[in-house]
Amino acid sequence: MKQITVNVPAQVIGLDLSDEKADFCMMDGRKKILRQGSIELARPALEQFLGAIEPSRVVLETCGQSAWVAKVIRSCGHEVVVVNPRRLELLTKSSKKTDRNDARLLAELGRLDVEMLQPVHEKEDRTMAIQVELRARAQLVCTRTRLINLVRSSLKLFGVKPPKCSADVFHQKIQLPESLAPALGPILAILAGLKAELERYDEQVVEHCKRFPQTELFRGVHGVGPIVALSFVTAIERVERFKSSRAVGAYFGLTPKKDQSGKSDPNLRISKEGDGVVRSLLVSAATHTLRRSAPDSDLKRFGRRIAQSGTQRDKGRARIAVARKLAILMHRIWVTGEIYQPLRAQSK
Repeated sequence: MKQITVNVPAQVIGLDLSDEKADFCMMDGRKKILRQGSIELARPALEQFLGAIEPSRVVLETCGQSAWVAKVIRSCGHEVVVVNPRRLELLTKSSKKTDRNDARLLAELGRLDVEMLQPVHEKEDRTMAIQVELRARAQLVCTRTRLINLVRSSLKLFGVKPPKCSADVFHQKIQLPESLAPALGPILAILAGLKAELERYDEQVVEHCKRFPQTELFRGVHGVGPIVALSFVTAIERVERFKSSRAVGAYFGLTPKKDQSGKSDPNLRISKEGDGVVRSLLVSAATHTLRRSAPDSDLKRFGRRIAQSGTQRDKGRARIAVARKLAILMHRIWVTGEIYQPLRAQSK
């Protein structure tokens, strides 16, 4: 029988991060615990701790602070593995979950083949800064929507019919009764300020797109604007990360989950893994593609075939399927640099 060997690192450190401290467990290749404890979660404390030990494999979960911590660890000459907690039910569903136990378990897992841990891709600071801008803009849009809904519902209480108009001009079109002016007047002023801030964000998005030429190729697809294109590029960051464009659909959680056993293989919902913001934007772009007023394309015909029964369930399935196809298409365009042809399949 052929013997299977695994290269176990000489030393592994499990690091469990919290807001103010990091619990660690240092373990050798024979699973012997060399040292346990906690340190302050600050750059100087981490550098002092890591600089005093030999090069090791450091394993930590992805979280709000894992990005900068991983960079500090790597700068100190250590190997870093950032794992997705959704893949580690031993941690998330443990009946004895403590920071100390989590650090020990991360160290034990670090002795395995790194690919089994499915490490998370670590983004550059520039990319993360752009993503923060995109999420900040998205939050302002959500805030504007909630405020407009508040004004509309308040007007209906007094029998006033709100105007039908876009969110950009709502604060200009609305006519408030005198009795509601003190309560809703400040909200209209905030809406005017939000419009100005959103316009500033949109200008920044256009400037960012100039630094990523592939975004211009993406925008040839109906429904894909600067926001969708830039969000997709910053989420992927490096096109060579995926050996196949088909893997991109799964990366954004647009493929069905699997729970096959024996003859049982039920149809499940999509996994919803990965970047939820980009997934939502892709579904929104797919919705635009499937509208009656949208130009004819292979994507539209593909979605229409799925939704031909007319039921809400099939329409929803069509949006998801087109969003997945769109993600694959955008990655392929990125790889090849080809100009998008809406009816390429029909011309063959």
